[in-house]
Amino acid sequence: MTESTPLSELPVAIIGAGPVGLAAAAHVIARDMKPLVFEAGATPAAAVSEWGHIGLFSPWKYNIDQAARDLLEPTGWVEPEADYLPTGDELVANYLAPLAATEPLRETIRTRTRVIAVSRVGKDRTRTPGRSDAPFLVRTQNSQGQVEDHRVRTVIDTSGTWESPNPLGQAGLPALGETAAREAGLVTSPLPDVLGRDRAQFAGRHTLVVGAGHSAANTLLALGHLREADPATRISWAIRGSDPASVYGGGDQDGLPARGALGTRLRNLVEAGDIEVHTSVTITDLTPTSDKLAVTGTTPEGSVSLDVDRVVPTTGFRPNLDFLREIRLDLDPVVEAPTGLGPLIDPEHHSCGTVAPHGARLLAHPEKDFYIAGMKSYGRAPTFLMATGYEQIRSIVAAIAGDRAAADRVELVLPETGVCAADIGSSCETTTATAPTADSAVCCEPASAAEPAPAADDTGCCAPAEPVTLGIPTGLEHGRSEHQEA
Repeated sequence: MTESTPLSELPVAIIGAGPVGLAAAAHVIARDMKPLVFEAGATPAAAVSEWGHIGLFSPWKYNIDQAARDLLEPTGWVEPEADYLPTGDELVANYLAPLAATEPLRETIRTRTRVIAVSRVGKDRTRTPGRSDAPFLVRTQNSQGQVEDHRVRTVIDTSGTWESPNPLGQAGLPALGETAAREAGLVTSPLPDVLGRDRAQFAGRHTLVVGAGHSAANTLLALGHLREADPATRISWAIRGSDPASVYGGGDQDGLPARGALGTRLRNLVEAGDIEVHTSVTITDLTPTSDKLAVTGTTPEGSVSLDVDRVVPTTGFRPNLDFLREIRLDLDPVVEAPTGLGPLIDPEHHSCGTVAPHGARLLAHPEKDFYIAGMKSYGRAPTFLMATGYEQIRSIVAAIAGDRAAADRVELVLPETGVCAADIGSSCETTTATAPTADSAVCCEPASAAEPAPAADDTGCCAPAEPVTLGIPTGLEHGRSEHQEA
């Protein structure tokens, strides 16, 4: 591409080659446009591979994007069994890696290439005249340190939040000494492979897991298995809440059996005394002591201190907005999602099952033709559906192609049952059970008797939903705004 190439002939830049990013590329190709995908990792879906040992709650039939399927089927790809629950590794091996290797996609993906800035050609964020007609400038840096500028027509940021975990300390800030502890390897990745490649860090040692989501539950269960093989393994669990029961989920009442079983097994380990639980803890200080780490925190009863070998931080994630400084964003002041979406996904008032399906119109920013999609579009909210990301992308690409009718037509079903939370920085995996809707409304019908939906009114849209109370409360249908008006 040269400087004289018309804007309409420039590629669509996609940041991140995870499930949503690859789906975006597939939809761009289906609309006869050219994608240019930048992936910081060594391979497509590198972040998924880091938590590949973790099983998804949703079966294959909910994890495959239709445009991606259309690219795969001519290659002889065999779609996995619809009702099988894959692991992250299986998601990569049986879907994402073959998708990235298809002829239309493989030449468009640049791995080991990190986006370090996005702007408009010749215009910083303060310059308005002619702004929407100027190409985007995407600056990248590869693993050898080489910097390159790319002119593109549109930017879709699907970079996720995996590389931006929340700190362990109070008030959204790192605890004293936390940065040094992370650099020393005493604070691990959010989802270490306890029973596999990282086993040596945990066997026969004392591990503190911090957090109250499904990432915490998965790690605690893995440590429980390790303790069976090596009884010298010690497990502590610190949460900010006063009761760990919210992590246990709905048990055998959960609409997703795998998810319910997760909570049941965790409860059994706690009640058996295999896990020492510390509630209402705010971590204030991490101090290395020889080869251990002293973790200090406060509780309503006073201070607490634990000497541990490793800390596993399962405290959620936040979006990295640093490289978007020159882009005009309109973000919710609480969760750092697009302003229109923020009140609907505030984790204090919702879970993924109570968010209306949404597309390009709700995800738009003041910067024309710039979108954030996938997990990153939810900002600091910890719950996200992979299927939601696929629908976001379908709508966004339709809007880019000028098909406003398709962009405004939402084609997604969502869950209305049980727990819906996962903080792996990728997606909240679960089944779906809601009829197509517009951005501003939720229209529902159950997928099965196990997944009841709110009754529809005479317009075909849902009557106000009752808060769901299995496991982590899913909150109110219209999130923060309805809660504040009540």
